[in-house]
Amino acid sequence: MATTVEAPMVGKILKLEKSPGDHVDEDEVIIVMEAMKMEIPIVAPVSGTLKELKISVGQAVEAEQVLAVIE
Repeated sequence: MATTVEAPMVGKILKLEKSPGDHVDEDEVIIVMEAMKMEIPIVAPVSGTLKELKISVGQAVEAEQVLAVIE
């Protein structure tokens, strides 16, 4: 079953720590975004394989926007 990773707030994507196909562990940082002049690490809510990244570096994102899919 797929799990989505959502943005916690409005911001901008700074770094992608993982690529599609990579194994991720629960609580591992997969994306770093900037919000309110702070770097916010986005962690995997579950362990699995990163199936899809729906964003790119520099992209502005909305709160609750789906950033990635983990299976």
